[in-house]
Amino acid sequence: MTTPFPFTAVVGQDDLRLALLLNAVSPAVGGVLVRGEKGTAKSTAVRALSALLPEVPVVPGCRFSCDPASPDPGCPDGPHEAGGGAERPARMVELPVGASEDRLVGALDIERALSEGVKAFEPGLLADAHRGILYVDEVNLLHDHLVDLLLDAAAMGASYVEREGVSVRHAARFLLVGTMNPEEGELRPQLLDRFGLTVEVAASREPDQRVEVVRRRLAYDDDPAAFAARWAEEEAAVRARIVAARELLPAVRLGDGALRQIAATCAAFEVDGMRADIVMARTATALAAWAGRTDVLAEDVRQAALLALPHRRRRNPFDAPGLDEDKLDETLEEFGGSDDDDPDPDPGPDGPGGGGGQPEPDDAPQGDGDTAARPEAGEGGQPQPSGAGEQSAARASEPFRTKVLSVPGIGEGAAGRRSRARTEHGRTTGARRPRGALTKLHLAATVQAAAPHQRARGRSGPGLVVRRDDLRQATREGREGNLVLFVVDASGSMAARQRMSAVKGAVLSLLLDAYQRRDKVGLVTFRGTAADVALPPTSSVDAAAARLETLPTGGRTPLAAGLLRAHDVLRVERLRDPARRPLVVLVTDGRATGGPEPVALAGRAARLFAADSVASVVVDCESGPVRLGLAGQIAGELGGTAVTLDELRADSIAGLVKDVQRRAA
Repeated sequence: MTTPFPFTAVVGQDDLRLALLLNAVSPAVGGVLVRGEKGTAKSTAVRALSALLPEVPVVPGCRFSCDPASPDPGCPDGPHEAGGGAERPARMVELPVGASEDRLVGALDIERALSEGVKAFEPGLLADAHRGILYVDEVNLLHDHLVDLLLDAAAMGASYVEREGVSVRHAARFLLVGTMNPEEGELRPQLLDRFGLTVEVAASREPDQRVEVVRRRLAYDDDPAAFAARWAEEEAAVRARIVAARELLPAVRLGDGALRQIAATCAAFEVDGMRADIVMARTATALAAWAGRTDVLAEDVRQAALLALPHRRRRNPFDAPGLDEDKLDETLEEFGGSDDDDPDPDPGPDGPGGGGGQPEPDDAPQGDGDTAARPEAGEGGQPQPSGAGEQSAARASEPFRTKVLSVPGIGEGAAGRRSRARTEHGRTTGARRPRGALTKLHLAATVQAAAPHQRARGRSGPGLVVRRDDLRQATREGREGNLVLFVVDASGSMAARQRMSAVKGAVLSLLLDAYQRRDKVGLVTFRGTAADVALPPTSSVDAAAARLETLPTGGRTPLAAGLLRAHDVLRVERLRDPARRPLVVLVTDGRATGGPEPVALAGRAARLFAADSVASVVVDCESGPVRLGLAGQIAGELGGTAVTLDELRADSIAGLVKDVQRRAA
């Protein structure tokens, strides 16, 4: 068995270690979401936590880890008699991003259930994680149907497996820990809210600390057992402190003053629902117990807010998570005052994770849209021209709701919410023989296939004699996510300030729609003499919005170059992910001016997309009293449809999707 990296040997990352330790003290806090760039010890710290957790008493032989003091009366391995049990180490179960539904919730033998009436159930990862840790690396990439199952189990504390009227239920209470890189996309709001705490991690910029990270990692890689032995004493001390804090936790008093501060803080930051209040209360109580106190202080409430609220505050999808600490301090002072005489609260006892104090401030400046961070901004935050031939970035106008742009036909891509597709979930449309393991039984088709053979198989009892060849897989239709590739004209003809602002607002609106529909997005821009891939296809819609915000304009209109670059991007992505169908959104006025015979060259480039049957929409940005209609001509060459900026709004393009489908037919 591989020796894990010691938890106490992790350098820095105080907020991360504190959040994990608080959940070890009080699992009711609800888990941790760790956000940060790659290579910041996220997974290392999470995997090291399990070695610090106290052992778990279980019923011997129970596959579902029933507590011998209060066994689950509905346990599939039960009934169990209350009494003595055995102890085993706490488990940390990893859920792979590509896991199947059966691997997560367990598998039921449908053949035996139909023919013998036997519930032959093989437990899944949720059963293994009961009373332990369920860890999901890259949780933001988890498929929607697995997210739905996690949400159900987290809400009910139990997992249900139902197949054609046969049901198995078992307890599933676990500490949910997830790590993610925000550059690869965000989490669904429902799952985000299920994490009790969240922390942002980043690599240290201090050379001495980075040297120590490398030194410890190399020492661990050379001899893991010897390295772990050097940290055994520190590990034992933290383990003992967790046990002591758990024992102290029931005696911790959450006074009315602290409770009022919690409620006022959640109201001030306009968080949705009441879960934030409950999580803050549990976190503040755990902080007091971890610090060895029986009273919750204002500093505990402050630290609890910094851990429990950043991912819950009301914000637009493209706003960075965070908390205004000045506003937090004002709220705590207004509704508490217990820390008036101590403006710099004691961070608590020394040791891994610290105590009930505040985290170290980041060196990097924070803020949403701070004009100090925009070198191109002038007075009032308005961008100013940076040269005679180029305009600096214009700000996007207010985004609006758009109608769904979908790809015609039926695909088989990753689960999402945009275009029709054959999926594992959705409405049943037919049946087929299973390819590999049976996942969704079509009962009527299975019975119909088995019925003609009952006499030949010697059926004598009430049970149906079912063979493997009789089983039929249900085919289902749902929705898939697509690759939405934006091809944006940033030439001089688009450079009018109000016009480009409206264009960016329209693209931002479509990005918001892509965020909600779980699409991948890419951004190609063209101006001057060439086209650039401003953002390769990614799941991070936030990154696309950031690139759009800083997009400058000016120069000629090399429309053909933009289309050819977009075609190359799709060709590469087709090799990487052939099942994901693309949707090209060309944003231009159509006035090609780059190179010889620019209009004809653009038409030939557009016909490449039509030859590949790529769905496309042209957002026509032409304005003024004289309109040439060139964008409409390009749409015809693409085999797509053209829509003006005004028609792009949800209440104006009811027939757009039908137009796309009709032109592609």
